[in-house]
Amino acid sequence: MSDPQSAAFGRWRLSVAPMIDWTDRHCRYFHRLLSRHTRLYTEMITTGALLHGDVARHLRFNAEEHPVALQLGGSEPADLARCAKLGEQWGYDEINLNCGCPSERVQRGAFGACLMAEPKLVAEGVKAMVDAVSVPVTVKHRIGIDRTESYDFVRDFVGTVAEAGCATFIVHARNAWLQGLSPKENREIPPLRYELVHRLKHDFPQLSIVINGGLTTDEQVSRELRLLDGVMIGREAYHNPWRLVSWDEQYFGASPTTLTRETVEQRMVDYMQRAAAEDGCPWYAIARHMLGLRHGLPGARRWRQVWSDHKLKPLDPREVMVLAHQGPPA
Repeated sequence: MSDPQSAAFGRWRLSVAPMIDWTDRHCRYFHRLLSRHTRLYTEMITTGALLHGDVARHLRFNAEEHPVALQLGGSEPADLARCAKLGEQWGYDEINLNCGCPSERVQRGAFGACLMAEPKLVAEGVKAMVDAVSVPVTVKHRIGIDRTESYDFVRDFVGTVAEAGCATFIVHARNAWLQGLSPKENREIPPLRYELVHRLKHDFPQLSIVINGGLTTDEQVSRELRLLDGVMIGREAYHNPWRLVSWDEQYFGASPTTLTRETVEQRMVDYMQRAAAEDGCPWYAIARHMLGLRHGLPGARRWRQVWSDHKLKPLDPREVMVLAHQGPPA
């Protein structure tokens, strides 16, 4: 189900990062309306949640989302293999292992960024998944943990995991500090060191190396694509989603789009009504993901306020859309 045009330019040329509490299936449906070819990722889903929880709730997605990858959090090779197999059976185009999340909760589960200290265990998990599925198995990781800033550390991690069958590495170009910083601070305080990601590509030319972290402008994206195989963008894509509309033409050779924000909003309202009919999902659980659609435009603040007004929850989303486009009250 992967998009052939995306594959022609490299499967990982441009993607939206997996973001906990944000990149759920409703968010991904919205992003897919904006870009046909950008690769999308689930939130991190733990192996425990899949093996002991509601598989359908965690893995169901809209057919329109392809190409879409499942990101797993876990460290036990047998569990990772079982969950990767589930992901493939549900139709995901890629299985991605999280070796970059620094939160204490994730560390207590013995996965995420702390796994970078155990490259052999990661390699065992990757091999188990590669043996279990036919879709690509990829790893998302940091350039180091805590204050260790040696390039050798990340080079040896990538080398060890690559030998297990991983051919694509998505590298968040910051260290993960496992003590003393919140997840938010871990996205901002450790310095960005893009040059280490470039060295990885130089040392492992046969691998696909994708860069993530702090990239917000088209100039930055174009620069990195001249050096690497792909760019992954996170919060910028979420907060300013209209950016995605230009990506198909800029980075995948597609024809210029005629899409308008009004068309996207109407399609999201249609989707809200469909979701309500299918499984009772309330419109505001979906609308929260599109609040950046009119970012930077006149009237955007009022539009955003209407779509996030809890007093309007009983209304039909079509009524909310009408209110959102009315002028401010006299």
